[in-house]
Amino acid sequence: KINSGQYDVVILDEFTYPLKYGWLPMEEVLETLRNRPPGLHVVITGRDAPQELIDFADLVTEMREVKHPYQKGIKAQPGIEF
Repeated sequence: KINSGQYDVVILDEFTYPLKYGWLPMEEVLETLRNRPPGLHVVITGRDAPQELIDFADLVTEMREVKHPYQKGIKAQPGIEF
């Protein structure tokens, strides 16, 4: 469906994990991204993105934690951490 032309933006949250662990073939993912419709923006999130994905991407952002509720003893919250 990603290449159906129905979408302007597709967000693949935590998608780096299936790539990192080899659950999805990298070449198949890259081929799908190469063949996406013009104007389709794909946002992929997650840690430890494979280098092939980084090399393919137009924009790569690395985030770092500055402050987190865990530091005050606040447990993970539904809809935020999971």
